[in-house]
Amino acid sequence: MAIPPKPAAQALRSALPPQGQAEPVRLNKRMADLGLCSRRQADDWIARGWVRVDGRAAVLGQAVSVQARIEVDRQAHERQSQQVTVLINKPVGFVSGQAEDGYRPAVSLLQPASRWRECNSATRWSPQHLKALAPAGRLDIDSVGLLVLTQDGRIARQLIGEDSQIEKEYLVRVSWQGRSQDVQSALPAQSLRLLQHGLSLDGRELKPAQVSWQNPEQLRFVLREGRKRQIRRMCEQVGLVVTGLKRIRIGAVSLGQLPLGQWRYLRPDESF
Repeated sequence: MAIPPKPAAQALRSALPPQGQAEPVRLNKRMADLGLCSRRQADDWIARGWVRVDGRAAVLGQAVSVQARIEVDRQAHERQSQQVTVLINKPVGFVSGQAEDGYRPAVSLLQPASRWRECNSATRWSPQHLKALAPAGRLDIDSVGLLVLTQDGRIARQLIGEDSQIEKEYLVRVSWQGRSQDVQSALPAQSLRLLQHGLSLDGRELKPAQVSWQNPEQLRFVLREGRKRQIRRMCEQVGLVVTGLKRIRIGAVSLGQLPLGQWRYLRPDESF
């Protein structure tokens, strides 16, 4: 299921670490680490007086220990429950974030007319759903497929946080040395092994990846990280040229039959 709202004024306390081993951390980071909200949302709630630490009203910038008892008012949970997450089948020529170089942002596709008619979410369209809607993992302008936009900082953290382990699956059409057909038989086996593990980008070793042939001209990538233009740059290192890239899955959520250029709401029974 999608991440549910917490009960009203729920208090959270983590397992206590050995005495003297934990340094105080900023309250907004602690709340994000506990999965309550994003740091930005935490600061908003604190400013509104919706957060208490050990029974006292919290203040912005406050440092807390991991033993601190954190309580969040009902109003914060009610606001959080109204946040939406949207799935788009992004076409080529759209950027994931803010408009740039004359290209339209993917969020511009979020209009009632382009909502997939098979979207069975009970959520009714509202212009408020465009406010603070941010991409949780980008697709470059030349790529298509599943793009997640969310107002919920918990989902953003789950998908693109530093400790995220969510899989992203891609279908990647390639050519090699000008050859666009039966690339599988021409590409050295060592090149495929390097794509699976052994490459570095920007001086950092890449995590192991699942890379296999989907058909003689198309590779299937499953990654647990999202470096800038990662797949294209990986392929360049073994002499492959990417001629088409499509993201088809993020975690347990698949693109499915969502038409190109259309969108739907994440359902309450879905989670990444």
